[in-house]
Amino acid sequence: MAQKPGIPKGTRDFSPVEMSKRNYIFNTVRSVFELYGFRQIETPAMENLFTLMGKYGEEGDKLLFKILNSGDFLHGMTADEVANTSTLKLAAKFCEKGLRYDLTVPFARYVVQHREELQLPFKRYQIQPVWRADRPQKGRYREFYQCDVDVVGSDSLLNEVDLMQITDTIFSKFGVRVQIKINNRKILTGIAEVIGESDKIVDITVAIDKLDKIGLDAVNDELRQDGIAEEAIEKLQPIIKLEGTNAQKLDTIAVLLKDSEIGMKGVEEMRYILGILGALDSSKGMLNNELQLDLTLARGLNYYTGAIFEVKALDVQIGSITGGGRYDNLTGIFGMPGLSGVGISFGADRIYDVLNQLDLYPKEAVHGTELLFINFGERETAYCIPIAAAARKAGIRTEVYADAVKMKKQMSYANALSIPFVALAGENEMAEGKVTLKNMITGEQKLLDVEELIKCIKG
Repeated sequence: MAQKPGIPKGTRDFSPVEMSKRNYIFNTVRSVFELYGFRQIETPAMENLFTLMGKYGEEGDKLLFKILNSGDFLHGMTADEVANTSTLKLAAKFCEKGLRYDLTVPFARYVVQHREELQLPFKRYQIQPVWRADRPQKGRYREFYQCDVDVVGSDSLLNEVDLMQITDTIFSKFGVRVQIKINNRKILTGIAEVIGESDKIVDITVAIDKLDKIGLDAVNDELRQDGIAEEAIEKLQPIIKLEGTNAQKLDTIAVLLKDSEIGMKGVEEMRYILGILGALDSSKGMLNNELQLDLTLARGLNYYTGAIFEVKALDVQIGSITGGGRYDNLTGIFGMPGLSGVGISFGADRIYDVLNQLDLYPKEAVHGTELLFINFGERETAYCIPIAAAARKAGIRTEVYADAVKMKKQMSYANALSIPFVALAGENEMAEGKVTLKNMITGEQKLLDVEELIKCIKG
C-alpha cells in the first residue's frame, strides 16, 4: 500500500485563495518599502555553514537546518569513528551548507561580497523564506517568509525613525492595531554594568526577553540558574517593573545609569528617536499606533548593538509579528569592520494568521477571475475570444471556459470560484454584436457591447 503523502511538520501548503491573501501582504509591504527608497535583492536559500554559525547565539546555532554534503559524505570515516564522534563534530564534517536562518546575516554577507558595486548608504529590502528547526506550535513554523528592510553604511538615527514610520504605515494599511515596542541594547549593557554583572549581559538579556512568555518569577529563576548574584537580581527588579510614559521611563533610567557611559549613550539615542516620533505623533498625527519604550525588550540575537524593536498585535494572541534593531559591526565578521546597519523584519506568516483571524482582507485582494465566458460551442467561443482579449487588455481578469459542457456545470464552476460576472453569447447576442452579462451576486442580466461590458465590470 502506497504511503499517504504529507509535508514536514512546521510547513504549510497554500491554496490559490490563500496565495491571493499572501500576495496582498507581500505587495502591501513591498509598496511601503519602495515608498521609503528601498530596493529589492535576493540571496540563495542555502549559505555556507560557516557564514551562519555563531551569528545567532548558542540557541540559534541549534536551530540551523544543516544540509548533508552531496555524494558519499561518510567517505574516509570508519564505522567506529561515526559511532564515537559527537553529533556537532559529525555535522561539521558532513555538512558544509545550511538553510538560511534569517535574511540579515545573508544580507551582511551580500554587502561584503558586493561592496565594490554598492552605493552607501545601501537601502535594501528582501522578501524570501527562512528555515528554523524549531518546535512547531501556533504561530511558529519551521519554514516561513520574512520581509526585511535594512540600511547599511549610515550611523544616523533618522534611519530608526524611518523604520518606525514604515512599521506604523504597513500595519495601518492592513488595519491591524499594534503596539510597537522599542528599547536599546546600550541601555541593557548599562543595566548589567550598574548591577555588577557586565560579563553576564547575554544571559541577562536572554532571560528578561522571556518576561512576557514565562513571567517574572520564572525569569528570576533563570537568572539564578545562569549564575547571576541575588543582589544583582534584586537591583534588577525595579527596572523590570518600571512603568510610566516613555519620557518618565527615560528620566528614571537616566538616573540609574548616570555612572554608565554606554548606558547614557543608549538613553540619548532613545531620547532622539522618541523625540522625533513623538513630535510626528502629536503635531501631525502621522503615527497611528502606540510606540512604547519597554526596558525588558532584549531581542535575543547577539548582533544588536543599539535600538531594538518588536511589534505585537493587540487584537490577536500571537507572538511578535515584527522585530529588528541596530547592528554596528555585523559585516565585521566577514572582513568589513565598522559598517553600521539597522533593519527590521516583518513575519509574513504571522501577519497572514493575524489578518485571517481578524478577517481584514479586502475583497478585491482575494478574488481571482472577475469574468467568465460560457462555452456554447466552437462558433460561439470564436466570437467570445476577441471580447475576452479586450477585457484582459482593460485589466479585467478573464477566463473562457475551455470545454463545451452543460451550462449548469460551467455556472457551478463560476460559483465555486466566486467569479462575480459571467458572459453569455448565443445566436441572438452574436447577431447584435453583443453579450449578455450576468452579475452572479445580484442575478441581474444586461445585454452589452464590448465597451459597455468593460465599463460595467470596472465601474
